[in-house]
Parts: sequence; C-alpha cells; structure tokens
Amino acid sequence: MQLRRSAGFAAIICLTAFTLSGCGDTADLPEEQTRGPSPTLPQPAKALIPTVNIAKATGWPDGEAPKPGEALAVNAFARDLEHPRWLYVLPNGDVLVAESNAPAQPEDDAGGGITGHIRTWVMGWAMKRAGAGVPSPDRIMLLRDGNGDGVAETKTVFLKDLHSPFGMALVGDTLYVANADAVVSFPYQEGETEISAKGQKLTDLPGGPINHHWTKSLVAGPDGKYLYVGVGSNSNVAENGMAAEQDRAAILQVDIETGKSRVYASGLRNPVGMDWKPDSDQLWVVVNERDELGSDLVPDYLTSVQKGGFYGWPYSYWGKHVDERVSPQKPALVEEAIVPDYALGNHVAPLGLAFSKGDLLPKRYAHGAFVGEHGSWNRKPYAGYKVVFVPFKNGAPSGQPVDVLTGFLSDAEKARGRPVGVAIDKSGALLVADDVGNTVWRVAPKTERTAALH
Repeated sequence: MQLRRSAGFAAIICLTAFTLSGCGDTADLPEEQTRGPSPTLPQPAKALIPTVNIAKATGWPDGEAPKPGEALAVNAFARDLEHPRWLYVLPNGDVLVAESNAPAQPEDDAGGGITGHIRTWVMGWAMKRAGAGVPSPDRIMLLRDGNGDGVAETKTVFLKDLHSPFGMALVGDTLYVANADAVVSFPYQEGETEISAKGQKLTDLPGGPINHHWTKSLVAGPDGKYLYVGVGSNSNVAENGMAAEQDRAAILQVDIETGKSRVYASGLRNPVGMDWKPDSDQLWVVVNERDELGSDLVPDYLTSVQKGGFYGWPYSYWGKHVDERVSPQKPALVEEAIVPDYALGNHVAPLGLAFSKGDLLPKRYAHGAFVGEHGSWNRKPYAGYKVVFVPFKNGAPSGQPVDVLTGFLSDAEKARGRPVGVAIDKSGALLVADDVGNTVWRVAPKTERTAALH
C-alpha cells in the first residue's frame, strides 16, 4: 500500500508539473533532418521527468474540416461515429470501420516498480486528455456510398460484441478480425450489411493482463495462405521484462488453414499499419519507436519488412544505436539490427499506411504511401497530427513527405482530430479515420464539385 501511495504522490507532483509547464526538453532539429533515409540522431536527452506535451482533444467545430494538400479536396464521408480507428474496403466498395479503444487494464498494470506506477498513472491521465480515455465500442460499422457522391448514406452495425477490434482482412468468403487477444473469423456474403454468425477463433494473440500496445493490425498475404499480424511491445523498452514480450514487438505470420503462427520479423517496437507494395510481394510497415529519450529521439519510421529480420527493439534503435537503459544487452543481436528504410520524424506516431492505387488522385500521389500520423504526446513542439504522402522512386521512398491533410491541431494547439487508419476506396480516393473527430474523411481531387463540398 505504501508503494501505491508513494507512487500516487509522486505522480501528482509530476502531473502538476506537466500541467503547469509541460516540462521536458524542446526539439532543436529542423523537421527535415528528422525524416528520410538518413535522419540526424543526436545524443539521448537524459531527464528525471520525461517530456509530456499533450494536445487536449476538443473535436471539430461545426463547419470545419482538415485542410487538404495541393490539388486535393476533403469532405466528411461519415460523421457521428464512436472512436473510429481502422478502415477496410470490401471488394464491392463498402467500407468497414473498427470503432474501438483499449481494453480495460488491471490497476496494477505498471511494471518497473515506483517508476512504472508513475508512468501508468500519468499515461492514464494523458490518454484522457488526448481523447483516448473512452470505453471501447467493440464493434465494426459498415458504411455504404450507394450513389457515388462521396458520402456514405448507409451506416449499419456490421459486427458487435468484439474485444477491442482493429485489423480486418477478407480472404475468399471469410472475414478475419484481429481482436486485442485473438484473430477471429466470420462468414461473409457480398452486399450484406450485418453479420450475425458467431466468430470462430483462428489463433490466440498476445493479450492481457498487461497489454501495453493493444492494437493488432492485420493484412492478408498475396497468396491468400497467410495472415500477417502487427503486435506491439508490452512496454516502452522492456521495463516489464522480456518474458512479457513473448511474440511481441513483431509481425506474426498466421497459417490460415491451421491457425499456427510464427514470428515473421521482430525488434519492431509497435508495428501498426501494414500494406503490400503494389506490383510486388514486399510487405511494408510503419513503426512507433521508443519514448523518453528526448524530443529529438527516436524517429518513427516506414520500412520494408525482411522475413526473419530483426529491427533492434529493445536493445538498439535505427540499426546499431544502443539504448543504454536496457539491461542486460545482447550485442550479437544489435549487430544484426536492420536500419529502417525511411524516418517519418520523431514521435509523430504513425498508425495508418496505404499505398496509392488507381489513377483518381493527382499524378504526384501516383507512386508512394499515405501515412496517418496520430500525433505526439511527449515532444515539444508537437509533431504529427496529419496525413502525409511519402513519394517512391525506383521502388523506394524518395524525398520529403508531402502534407495531404493538416489542420488537426488548432491555432490554440488543441486537437480537433487525430488521424489513425487510412485506406484507398474503390474509386481511388483516400479515406482517413479520425478517432477524436469521430469522422471518416474522404480526400479526392479538387474539382468544382469537391471544392463545393469542402
């Protein structure tokens, strides 16, 4: 009991300091130096109190929307959703939206002694301020734009009574859903607006009682034989011990026929959005890197995924840069650590990933990847809170990211929205799930009609 009281008291002191001053270091690097294939990596910032700088979630005022990039327009595809996190477009054009949030956590989910209790206490407060402190709706909605005007006129509960659902994938006539603790399957018939059949468990996934990174992203392989599941770490840098990290910080490959899984790639702290690069068999992923090394470390990234590859976590970052907080170290593993392909910036929290498809969008967006950046909570100034496009050339990222949707942060630095999942709809437009704005936005070329909608 004394531990809890001491931790709570310390947390109150820290929280008061955060609230009054947003204490912690301030970023010194220009944004362009934190992005690209060779980001600048300064020495870690050491501080008793880590940087905490959270934009308070407010939602969108009536009549306002994100600001689209060059030659683009945006409109609300669907409003009045409940914490929409992830998107999946069915072959007939229907859009599935996972309305979800973190499952309930035990009170003692701390790890790391007093420091862990402080971290958990403060993070609970931070999540509420950021708009994530709401119960999980635990369902998937179906949105249908029957007349092709860019607005969904049909909204139905497609699946309910799930467990913090996130990733979705259709293989043949079977829909797979990644809950926080398992992949489950449902029979699907094209055109139906709800599924009443009970889900069948295909395989367990790392879950509770501790479930630090609860989201489980999901894509089907090109051959339809395997599913690939993104599973985040159970900690920042293994402060809960490596035993709690079994099959975590990894992408798992699941055999659809047998349900057996294996680690496909590891050392990825929190791999979320995944997609297959068009006209290839190459899987790509966006990864949220570690915290509490300062505002200028560590860059989140976009990378191709090598089968059997190790990407450093928790022992090192961006290849062989050792994280001295981790003990014991494993130098042999660090020597194997793969350098990611492309840095997206420090603490931008990339979640959504979708490669461009079709020819609806302007040519500058024809070859590359859209990334939904949920936004920083421990960096000054803020980073992320937007959707960007990473252009590709000769099969690899090339150049600086291009802003696609901005304005999620108000001039008063309040979060009117936070982008999460992104997807390309059947027409080739970009869809963006906004879990604070409770909206799915649709980005299309700027024409007279779409300009009027905006």
